This record gives sequence, C-alpha cells and structure tokens, in this order.
Amino acid sequence: MNIVVLVKQVPDTWSERKLTDGDHTLDREAADAILDEINERALTEALRLKQELGGEITAVCMGPERSTDAIRKALSMEADKAVHLSDEALRGSCAVQTAKALAKVIGTLDSVDLVIAGNEATDGRTGAIPAMLAELLGLAQLTHASKVTVEGGTVTIERETDEGKATVQAALPAVVSVTEKICEPKYPSFKGIMAAKKKPIAKLTLADAGIDASEVGIASARSKVLEAAPKPPRSGGQRVTDEGDGGVKIAEYLITQKLV
Repeated sequence: MNIVVLVKQVPDTWSERKLTDGDHTLDREAADAILDEINERALTEALRLKQELGGEITAVCMGPERSTDAIRKALSMEADKAVHLSDEALRGSCAVQTAKALAKVIGTLDSVDLVIAGNEATDGRTGAIPAMLAELLGLAQLTHASKVTVEGGTVTIERETDEGKATVQAALPAVVSVTEKICEPKYPSFKGIMAAKKKPIAKLTLADAGIDASEVGIASARSKVLEAAPKPPRSGGQRVTDEGDGGVKIAEYLITQKLV
C-alpha cells in the first residue's frame, strides 16, 4: 500500500504567534517552528497501516525552505521519502489554493492508495483542506477519523459525534483525515534520526508541479486578513463582596454579560 501523509510546519503553540505588519500573513520568523502534532499522529497511524499491510509512506509538504526541518522530523519517524513543494510565489496562499497545489503534487506521484492528513493545522485551523483535496482528486473523503482500518480494497473509519459513533466506508483510493484521538504520536529513535539524513526529499517548484503562479499566492487568494490587532490585555475583573446580597449581584453581573 502506498500512503501519502500531509505534513506541515507550524509555529509552536507555546510561542507568541504574530502576523506581519505589511500583508498580515503569518510571521514565520517570529516563533519557533515545529511539525504540527496532528501530522505526527497521522504519520503514526500510517506507520501502523504500513506495518500491517506493507508498502511505502511518502510525506508531502507545502511550505518555505525552512519546512525542511519538519520534513526531516517526519522522515525520522520512519516515513520512507518526502516531497517538498516550495516556491516564494506560494506565500499567502489561501486554503483553496493550498488544496489545489497539494492535489497537483499528489498527482505527480505513482499509484497512491491512501492519503492521510490531520483534521486541521494549529495555525490556519480551517479544517477544510482534506475535504477539498478529496474533491479535487476525485476521491472519497472519510474525515475526522478516530479509528482507521483497511481490509482488501476498502478503508473503514470510526468517527465520534455528539450523538455517538459513526462508521464510514469507502473504496480505495481515498482521503482520510484524523483527529487527536487516533493514536499517540511516535517518538523518533536515534536510529531513525540518523537514517532520516539519508532519505530522499524531492523538492518541487511551481513549474515542476505544473502549477501556474497566478493560481496561488496572496494576490489571488480567496480569503485575506485585512486588519489585525494584538489581543487586549486581560482586565482585573470585578470583585463581589457578599453582604447578604452576593447572589443577586452575581446574577446581575451575569445578565449584563449576557451569560444568563
């Protein structure tokens, strides 16, 4: 089975994340960069399927040159190889453009049986890329999976909802997105870290992937940030002194905040 896992480098959630002053795109230099944790879980699930069924795992990443660090992390977790789409013209691409670009890249690969992605990245948090990618590739989409099984030519997922658990099936090839409940991420071993240095990373430009520069980038993005401001500092709050009417004061406060 040939599995593609989408990986993305994102700002560390423990760092202060900022937008640039000029065009309000993500300031990637303002924070430490890491491989998104949901991608680690998606890759770990792919490794489990590979162990059961055999095959090969290709990590696919779209991002600036700096994203190579995240790709190497994926390779150290035992992905077999990687493809990195990197081009300055991609800067500021929206979710739709990103999905189209990733579809083009995956289209350059041979016989892909399964695409696995996280349900959403911690930076953009659109949660729409896997579904859009499936539509563009003409594949079935099985999203928000907390469990994945593959038997024969069928992939089955379990999805947790407010009402309970739903089971969804589709014929391969297909696109699956996973939630944080899918598994615990695998930690790279020292052997894996050393082996990652020798694993191949195919670096593609827009031209290599057959993508027109006018189709991506902030100039033609379908969504843009027009204005941004720092989060205001937290106020000191309001203290209620109970002089026999504390309950009334709290109720009045909740009413003014439209909480009751």
